[in-house]
Amino acid sequence: MAFADYTSEGAVAVITLKNPPLNALGVGLRGAIAAGLGRAAADESVTAVVIAGSGSAFSGGVDAGDYGRADLSAAPSLADVCLLIENSSKPVIAAINAAALGGGLEIALACHYRVAAARALIGSPEVKLGILPWAGGTQRLPRLIGPERALNMIVSGNSSSARDLEEYGFADVTVDHGVLPAAVDLAARIVADKWPLKKLRDVRIDFSNAEEFFDFARSAVAPLARNYPAPPKCIDAVEAAVRRPFDEGLRMEKVLFSELLNSPQSKALRHAVVATRLASTVPGVPGAPPRPVKSVAVIGAGTMGGGIAMNFANVGIPVTVLETTRAALDKGLATVRRNYENTLKKSRLSKEDVDSRMSAITGTLSYDDIRDADLIIEAVFEDLQVKKQVFEKLDQAAKTGAILASNTSTLDLNAIANFTRRPHDVVGLHFFSPANVNRLLEIVRGAETAADVLATSLALSKQIRKVGVVAGVCDGFIGNRMMNAYFRQMEFLLDAGTLPQQIDKALEKFGFAMGPFRVSDLAGNDILWSIRKRLYVEYPDRVFSKTPDRICELGRFGQKTGGGWYDYKPGDRAARPSDLVTKIVFEEAERLGIPRRAVSDEEIVDRALCALINEAARILEEKIALRASDIDVVYLTGYGFPDFRGGPLFYADTVGLPNIVRTMRGFALGYQPDAWEPAPLLKRLAAAGKTFANWDDTA
Repeated sequence: MAFADYTSEGAVAVITLKNPPLNALGVGLRGAIAAGLGRAAADESVTAVVIAGSGSAFSGGVDAGDYGRADLSAAPSLADVCLLIENSSKPVIAAINAAALGGGLEIALACHYRVAAARALIGSPEVKLGILPWAGGTQRLPRLIGPERALNMIVSGNSSSARDLEEYGFADVTVDHGVLPAAVDLAARIVADKWPLKKLRDVRIDFSNAEEFFDFARSAVAPLARNYPAPPKCIDAVEAAVRRPFDEGLRMEKVLFSELLNSPQSKALRHAVVATRLASTVPGVPGAPPRPVKSVAVIGAGTMGGGIAMNFANVGIPVTVLETTRAALDKGLATVRRNYENTLKKSRLSKEDVDSRMSAITGTLSYDDIRDADLIIEAVFEDLQVKKQVFEKLDQAAKTGAILASNTSTLDLNAIANFTRRPHDVVGLHFFSPANVNRLLEIVRGAETAADVLATSLALSKQIRKVGVVAGVCDGFIGNRMMNAYFRQMEFLLDAGTLPQQIDKALEKFGFAMGPFRVSDLAGNDILWSIRKRLYVEYPDRVFSKTPDRICELGRFGQKTGGGWYDYKPGDRAARPSDLVTKIVFEEAERLGIPRRAVSDEEIVDRALCALINEAARILEEKIALRASDIDVVYLTGYGFPDFRGGPLFYADTVGLPNIVRTMRGFALGYQPDAWEPAPLLKRLAAAGKTFANWDDTA
C-alpha cells in the first residue's frame, strides 16, 4: 500500500498523505514522508516541498490504539520525521486542507511555513488520552502562537479553526479554498525571494509574567490532578518551552510523555477510545446496506419521547410525535421548546437554530399521520400490555419496510416483536435519560431482527451523535441488568449499616458522576419500584431489601416529588440527607435483626464494583454483549463510570480477576451470601490467570 503520493508542481515536490480515513501517522505513513523528503533532497530540480493532506484530514495524528505498541517507536519515529522536516535544506510547507490534530499538528509545526484552510481544525487532543504531545508539540506550539494560547489548547485538548488562530500567527496564509495551489504558490515565492527557513526551535519566547501565569495554571488544574495526571505535566512541558533551550525542553517532553504513557489513567482513557470505535463493528452487519431514514415518528411525548425527537430534529430529520391526548401532546412539545430555549440562554444555540429545530417536530393524535415514516420509535410507559397495544397499531399503520423500534429499558424485545407480523423489522433503540443529552444508545437485536435493520440503527446512532452498542435480549439488556444487580447490593448495605449519603459519597470519590441513590432520585424512584415489583413476580426466590419500597410507598419518588432518598427544596436540586430516610433504614435493620456495623468506603466501592463485574461476566457468557469492551462503553457513556478507570471490566482486569473472586468469596461469608457466587466465566478466567481482554481476543 502506498501511504503517500509523490508528485511535482514545477520545481515544487508535493508529498500527499494517503492513509484514510484520517491519515493516521503509523510507521507506513511516517516512512513514506521520510522517503519523500529524501527523494526531494536528492533531486536538484526540486527547490521546495509541500506536505499536503487528503480526504477529510491533513492528519489526525497517531491512532489511539497504536500507543503502547512497538509501531509507535519504530523507525522513523514521529519525532524523527519532524526533525527531518525541520532540518531540510529546502523549504517545507504544510498544506493543511482539513484537521491537523495531535501528531498531524506536530508535522505542520515542524514545517517552515504553513498554509491552512480557514475551517481546518487545529488541536492537540493528546491530553484526552492521558498523555501529551511528544514530538515537539509542547515546545514548538508555544513558540508559534504564544505560551498562553498554546497551553490552553494543550491542556484542554480542544480544537480551534485555523481562522480562529489567524490572529496568533498560526498559518502564514489562510484561505477559504484551494489550499494546495496556495501552498505551491507560496513555495515558489519563498524560493524566488529567498525567504529564510523559519525553524520554530530557534524562536525565543519573551514572557515577562511566566511565573505568575504558570502558578495560576497549576492551581486551576490541581483539582483534576489526582485522577488526570496529564494536565499538570502539560504545564510542566510548556513551561520548559518558555524557560529552557529547545533541546532541553524536547528531552523533558519525552520523559513526561513516557511517564504518562505508562500510567493507569492513560491506559484506561486509550482503552475507552478504542473500545468506543470497536463497538460499532458487528459481525454480519457490514455487508448489509442501511435502509434510508428520511422521516421519523415517536410514539409518546413524555420526557423520553420528547428527548428522542430532539435528537433527530437536531440533525435535520423531520419528526412526528404522536400522543393520545391534546393536553399530553401540548405539554410534551412545550417541554421540548423549553429545553431548546434553555440552550439558547446558554448561547449554545441561536434563535434561528431553535426555530429550525422546532419546525422539524410536528405533533399529532392520529396514527394516520405516521404512515409514511421510515422509522417509528415507541416511547410509552414501561408495561408489556401497553407496548402490545402500540405495536399492534403500528403493525397496521406503518408502511412496508418501516423500522419499528421500542425504547424499552428492560422488557422482552422478542415478545414485543411478536406483537407484529414483521418481527424482522423490529429493533430495540434504548435511549438513556435525558435522551437528548446522554451519549449512549443500546441497540437491542431481537431473535429475528434483520441485518439491514441493525446496520441502519448503527448508522443512525452516528448520525444523531450517539454511541451505539449492540445488545441481545434479556431482562435489562446490558446496562440496566448490571445496574439492577449493583443497586440491589447497595440497598443491602443500607440494611447492614450504611446510609445513602455515605454510599453516594464513596462512589463519587471513586469517580462515578453520581452515586446510586442520587441517580435514583434523579431518574425517579417509582421507575425502579416498578421494575422491582415485576421482578418479585418473575423471580420469587430472589431476595431484595424492603427499604426502597418503603421509601416509594410514602410517595418519595425523588426530585420530582421534593423527596426521595434525599430531601429537596422547591426549585433546588441539591440533595439533603433525610432524617425520615435514616429512621426507615434503622427500622428495617432492626426488623431484620441485623446489628449495625461500621462499613468502610473501600468496602462500599468493592461491593459495588464486584456486583457490576459479576453480572457483566454472566452477560458475556450468555452472549448478550458481543465483547467485554462493549460493556465498558455502555458504562462509560451511559452510567457515569469514571473514564480514567476504563470501564468496569477494564478495571477488573487492572485489579486482577483472582483478586475480584477472592473479594467476592469474602463477601459471601456475610449478609446475603447467595448474591456473591462468582459467575462461571469469571471463575474460569481467574483460575486460568486470564483477563476479560483475553476473552475478547478469543471469543
